[in-house]
Amino acid sequence: MKFTGKHESKGTLVGKNQPYLGDKLQVNRKPKANGKVEDHVKQEANGKLSLSGKSLNRYTWQEIQQHNQEADQWLVINRKVYNITNWIHRHPGGRLVLQHYAGEDATDAFRAMHLDLDVVRVYLKPLLIGELAPEEPSQERNKSSQLVEDFQELRRSLEDKNMFKANLGFFSLHLIQILILEAVAWLLLWNLGSGWMVTILVSFLLTISQAQASFLQHDVGHLSIFKKSKWNHLMHKFVMCHLKGLSANWWNYRHFQHHVKPNIYPKDPDINTGPLFVLGDLQPVKYGKKKIKYLDYEKQHLYFYIGALPLLMPVYFNLQSIQVMFIRGYWMDIVWVSSFYIRYLITFGTFYGIFGTVLLIYIVKFLESPWIAYVTQMSHLPMKMGQEENQDWVSIQVLATCNVEQSFFNDWFTGHLNFQIEHHLFPTMPRHNYHKVAPLVRSLCAKHGLPYVDKPMLKAFGDIVRALKKYGAIWADAYYTT
Repeated sequence: MKFTGKHESKGTLVGKNQPYLGDKLQVNRKPKANGKVEDHVKQEANGKLSLSGKSLNRYTWQEIQQHNQEADQWLVINRKVYNITNWIHRHPGGRLVLQHYAGEDATDAFRAMHLDLDVVRVYLKPLLIGELAPEEPSQERNKSSQLVEDFQELRRSLEDKNMFKANLGFFSLHLIQILILEAVAWLLLWNLGSGWMVTILVSFLLTISQAQASFLQHDVGHLSIFKKSKWNHLMHKFVMCHLKGLSANWWNYRHFQHHVKPNIYPKDPDINTGPLFVLGDLQPVKYGKKKIKYLDYEKQHLYFYIGALPLLMPVYFNLQSIQVMFIRGYWMDIVWVSSFYIRYLITFGTFYGIFGTVLLIYIVKFLESPWIAYVTQMSHLPMKMGQEENQDWVSIQVLATCNVEQSFFNDWFTGHLNFQIEHHLFPTMPRHNYHKVAPLVRSLCAKHGLPYVDKPMLKAFGDIVRALKKYGAIWADAYYTT
């Protein structure tokens, strides 16, 4: 199938009010009234469908699940079957995000990750090849259809309540906070000079600024803060590249994989930490039985303090961002990231010189690193990890995440990522609404017997180390006894 990348300026997938991709979805039901609905689908006597003159086949789940190889990939969205084989390399979110759902129902993942459905419809149109046979369920048979239906009903109700509408003022205040912290740091140097005490205070202010910029870029990377997508795109470049000095594209492709398949090995890049750490119940056994010992993993909970905590931001993320930018040719990101270093040299070079300014940058990243490491790992690393089980969207997200108790400080310190369960279920929901939907999500989990884990922050920090110690012990047992 060839796809040119062109589309009609006024086109949609089938019709503007076609039921299977719009905001007004009702799975296995009639679409809600939203103007006139054009009936493009006519059933033919031969068992095929005619869609605007195009003949479409019907498929069973058994047939669809066979198309999950790198050179042959199908997926299902709202009972429609798409051949994505030739599209994955053009997917703005990266090919692996789609590849992870090959042969599966991707309805909830698709809806969770996309903001502008009208645009996406246009790009899906040439990929449509058929639909599920009428006797087939909307999801694979091993999934809980009632849980899926309840979750989709919850999402519709949240959309009706405008829970996905971002408050521009809220995010503007966070941006102002970041800029004020940097301005105060510069003013301190300008008025007091670059002595040791002032430098320590400047580093402290810049560390807070950088950490809050990390949370803001996370928001902009997921959300539609502005009405026009080009402004969201530019804002993400500004915050991630210009304020943080990291590639926006690198973050997108890595982070979106984490969202669609969290804690699933090897699909989630956040748990592909070998050879430094072995995580979960399966990877330690695999390494142990193969006698793999790059490091003494039985002590990984100890070297986490001297390795992962201080080096995550200045070494691992920074070098990986640079590597990806140059290898994949993200030239616009390179220009934006260069502006980060130029800005620091202009602002602080007068006081510290070139070498001193570069050193200041990495001291700040070094100080920021434990903050970000704790916040990002506390909600995932102690939770369920394993290989692909083809579970429904809700189960995947809830079992792989946990929350940290709400307080004003916890919300600010974590950038509202203490509501990790809600964030993973609804990645495009603005964080200022997480606390409003948390009780509804908790009720959904209780109804279907899913654990809704909410813990104190210090316990969440400690659980990181306890989990690493547990995984290291599993490795040692497999390494020394098999």
